[in-house]
Amino acid sequence: MIKAVMLSPPVALCFFLALAYGLYRLGGMLAPPGEEHPGKHQPYACGEELLPPQAQLAYHAFFWLALMFSVLHLATLVISTLPPGGEAHRAAMAYLVGIAISVFVLTKEKA
Repeated sequence: MIKAVMLSPPVALCFFLALAYGLYRLGGMLAPPGEEHPGKHQPYACGEELLPPQAQLAYHAFFWLALMFSVLHLATLVISTLPPGGEAHRAAMAYLVGIAISVFVLTKEKA
């Protein structure tokens, strides 16, 4: 009984998260303190000077489109693997309504 509980995914996840956090904290205590430098928090640009903000590319629209593409493909996968039957089709319609709301939110213009 105890072995089954210890090997259940939620308990194992909590155990390994605690282990990872403990290792992270131990590494932080053992590591030497870093020096503060003005460029420490700047993005890495391969040693080159960064372009001015107005010349930098923005990928926000691409990421929103990629997220919408992923949501639609996941919906297609879920709907295509449903078993035939009335109950499954009702669940599919509810799922498609949720997907439609998600796509609406992703394509909505930002004010």
